[in-house]
Amino acid sequence: MCLAVPGLVREVDGTRAKVDFGGITREVELSLLPDTAVDDYVLVHAGYAIEKVDRESALETMRLFREMAEAADRGRSEPDGTDV
Repeated sequence: MCLAVPGLVREVDGTRAKVDFGGITREVELSLLPDTAVDDYVLVHAGYAIEKVDRESALETMRLFREMAEAADRGRSEPDGTDV
């Protein structure tokens, strides 16, 4: 399964950017979106920004990812039934 994740562009340096994914910052390649600027939201796949997205869509997707991660954490348990 392929997954693109939205993030907020914090810094741009040529074709590279620092993008915030809900508190985790990673370097991202911008060569596919050369007009990207600070405060844009972008979808990132395999280290490349592949599409700009509006703020509302990005925040909603980030919220859903957080809920899925929290639900997965609650569902984890050892074979004997103890929580991980």
